[in-house]
Order: sequence, then structure tokens, then C-alpha cells
Amino acid sequence: MVTPSEVTPAPATKPPKRVSAPGPDVPRIVPRRHVGRWLTAAVALLLFAMVLNSVVRNDAFQWSVVGRYFTTAAVLDGLLLSLWLTAVVMVLGFLLGTVLAVMRLSANPVLRTLSWGYVWIFRSTPLLVQLLFWFNIGALHPTLGLGIPFGPQFVTVKTVNLLGPTLTAVIGLTLHETAYAAEVVRGGILSVDSGQTEAAQALGLSRRRTLRRIVVPQAMRSIVPTAGNMLIGTLKGTSIVSVLAVHDLLYSVQLIYNQTYQVIPLLMVATLWYIAVTTVLSAGQFYVERYYARGDSRALPPTPLQRLRGHLTAVRHRLSAVTAADAWPVIGGDR
Repeated sequence: MVTPSEVTPAPATKPPKRVSAPGPDVPRIVPRRHVGRWLTAAVALLLFAMVLNSVVRNDAFQWSVVGRYFTTAAVLDGLLLSLWLTAVVMVLGFLLGTVLAVMRLSANPVLRTLSWGYVWIFRSTPLLVQLLFWFNIGALHPTLGLGIPFGPQFVTVKTVNLLGPTLTAVIGLTLHETAYAAEVVRGGILSVDSGQTEAAQALGLSRRRTLRRIVVPQAMRSIVPTAGNMLIGTLKGTSIVSVLAVHDLLYSVQLIYNQTYQVIPLLMVATLWYIAVTTVLSAGQFYVERYYARGDSRALPPTPLQRLRGHLTAVRHRLSAVTAADAWPVIGGDR
């Protein structure tokens, strides 16, 4: 039996402390004012407004003419040909460039030398010179044939009939793009830690499977940004094929303004189309980079929509903090 003296009294619970409102003597933290930053932003906005005003209100641009020719059949056909050239050149260029990159990293000295020589020649020659050279290849080889070396030929065809302007543009752009793609792929492969290859060899994986399943997926993090820039550069670089009378976007616009003498509006049509397509490609590049960044960092880079939501949330929190700070004196007075 427990006596009353043996009963341990329960500890008295203390009432919760009431947080009082900050008094008037508590200093308020004021963020530092970046005067130079705001002045720079104001000057930049002023210059942007001046440029925008000169573009919008300048009658020489003839925006009505731009709107009239923006979606004409000739312009859209030229745009489709430019997009087709860009896609074909990028696919063929990176396929051949990957082969050259593997040759460059090979232990065979002959393959390394041939790959290095190809990259050296085609990176040292201007693209316009290469296009003009392939366009006039008939001067070197009037006919092309298939047969036995130093023997009879079974099939012969005239070079002029075989290599038209469009095919010449594809060959010239592809060979030029291959040289740069080879260096991009080689740099991406070298960016992968050598321990990954050693671990794959320890597991008994073949060299080809190691390259395809382990090295290349990790190298894509380094390849994709440069490849995206090359894609955009190739799209704009297709305009140079207009010297070969290939009906791309720029050449189609030139045919129109040679008849109407409205040079500036038609050039603006081509400019706006290039800007629109480049913007779409840049957005696609962002999401491809984000896809291959999954294994590199714990948190993926935010999308533009996520960034916008983050900015709106931060602004909402700041407004809530300012409202709460303004309400403190009133609450203290009521108490």
C-alpha cells in the first residue's frame, strides 16, 4: 500500500511563454541598397526602349509588307528546305564525326593520323571555299564511273548531271560539319573519368559495349550544349548555300526583293523566321540538357515555368513579411 508521503507530486507545468512584439528599440534589418545595379538596369532599359522605338516607328521597315510576305508559299518552301538541310547535315555530320572521334582515340596510329588529317583540312578551309570547290568538281572529274581499278568501267555518269546544287550543298555542309562534330564527340568522351572504363573492363564488358552503354551516355552531358550551338549555327549557316542558287529561305527572299525592290522588309521576313526557329531549338536544347543532367546532380535545373513559380512565391513571401511587420505595432498596442 502506498502512503500519501510516498506519492511523488507531479511537476508543475509552466505556462508557455508569450512572445511579445518587438519594441521600438529593436533595430530593423535593412537590406543593402545597390545603387549602381539599379542605375545600370535603368540605362539598359533606356537603351532598349530607344532601339525598340526606332524599329517599331521606323517606316522604312514597312511592317505591312513584312506581314504580307511572312507566310507566302515561296518563303515557306525556302524555310522547309533550310530545315531539311539542317536536319540532314546534323545527322550525317554527327554520325561521321563519331566515327572520326573513335578513330582519333584508337590505338592504331594510321587511323589516328587519318582522322587528325581530315579534321585539320576541313577546319582550316572556309565553308564558302568548300562549297564552291564541290560545285565545280566537274572541272576535275567530268565523269564518274564504277568499275575495276585501272580497268574497264561498267557505269559512267556526267558529274554535272549527278551533283546538282542541293546535293552539292549537302555534301559540302556535311563534310564541314563532320570535322567539328568529331572534335565535339572526342571532347565529350575524354570528359568521362577513366575509372568508368576501367570498371567496365573489370566487369568483362567489351570495348564497343563500354563505349555505347557507359561512356557515351555520360559524355552526352558535355556534348549536348556544344551540339546545340552547332545545330543553331548550321541552321544559320545554310543561308550560305544561296550562292549556289539553292532555294533556301534567304535565296527565296532574295528572289522576291529582286522583283519588288523591297529589300529591308524581305530581309526582316528572313530574320524573323530565323529567330523563331532558333528560339524553338534553344528551348529543345534546354530540355535535352536537363534530361542528361539527371545523373550529374541531385536536383535538376529548374524549368522556366518552375523559375517563374519560384519568383512569384518569393514575391508573395516578401509581401507577407512586410504586411506582418506593419501589423506588429497594432498588435502590441492591443495587448
